[in-house]
Amino acid sequence: MQHTTQKPRIKDIARMAGVSEGTVDRVLHNRGEVSVKSKEAVLKVLKEINYTPNLLARSLASKKHYRFVCLIPSFQPGDYWEFIENALLQAGNDFLQYNIHIDIHYFNQFDANNFLGLTDNLLQLKPDAVILAPIFRNETLAFTLDLRQHEIPFSFIDSLIEEAGFTTYYGQNSFQSGFVAAKLLLNDLPDSSEVLVLRTKRQGAVSNQTKYRFEGFMHYFNQQTPHKKMDLVHVEISDTDDELNLRIVEQTFREHPQLNAAITFNSKVYRLANYLKQLQHANIRLIGYDLLDKNVEYLNQDVISYLIAQSPGKQAYYTVRDLCNKLILKQEVNQINYVPIDILMKENINDYINFREKY
Repeated sequence: MQHTTQKPRIKDIARMAGVSEGTVDRVLHNRGEVSVKSKEAVLKVLKEINYTPNLLARSLASKKHYRFVCLIPSFQPGDYWEFIENALLQAGNDFLQYNIHIDIHYFNQFDANNFLGLTDNLLQLKPDAVILAPIFRNETLAFTLDLRQHEIPFSFIDSLIEEAGFTTYYGQNSFQSGFVAAKLLLNDLPDSSEVLVLRTKRQGAVSNQTKYRFEGFMHYFNQQTPHKKMDLVHVEISDTDDELNLRIVEQTFREHPQLNAAITFNSKVYRLANYLKQLQHANIRLIGYDLLDKNVEYLNQDVISYLIAQSPGKQAYYTVRDLCNKLILKQEVNQINYVPIDILMKENINDYINFREKY
């Protein structure tokens, strides 16, 4: 390997060693658990490139501390947003050399007014950067306009508002993921099929992520309907009342005996799977999103046919990393970073879980 006069970046060392950037950081700063094999690979590269560990000293000489304020939905243990929270905290620990502090705040993802109340006073925290999930489109646009006026950089995770002037985005192409879901769900359904589209009631407009997924779904659906007769049955359920929801789903099947497929565009497809199992309709084709333990349980039981996953931990971790690179090291970063649309089924779920890359 030839020596280079350019300062190697952590991402360069990670690429040469065949490990993650987080692993390189843990080796450089001698913290956290690293396998012997990975540590040896990193040390070998460091020796070959004559790496000196104080290359960041000039950038960090000011000893300035940076507050990264993160706005994500509140959640129950095991929910999708727990993966996001864990990755944000892990990134805060891995990039401590940049003197960053991760400050997480939570809002009700089904109540736009709750989100507004949280953002009203956020500038008083004097954030150096903001990471947020843009669940509520209009409210997010108003908030990010305020951030831009105060020259505070911000990044999106989970979903995207393209015109908002953000620094980075990590997440799926929501429109394409909805298109893929429709193709999996509808591709070989017989004529005169009815398809249940389940949504959760919320105060305020539909979530940004759900909106784009549904638009992608409808794009494929409208391509198919000239050739095949299918009807969509739209149903809203409560986020908290399972007894009421069970009655709603039961009534829906009584009124629509041709229902043979169903989809929900959020991560709680396990709730619909539970209702279908109780009502003995578990034989219909069911698709949902995200690798929650409860979702995987019903996938393995053949109640859920497919899950579409999107690496939430990587979204959050790489967002923190890129904000460090942009804000502190003054490096250029890619603005839009789409994560793969992973299609999971009973036959590949265990291998996927076992082989998932670490951030």
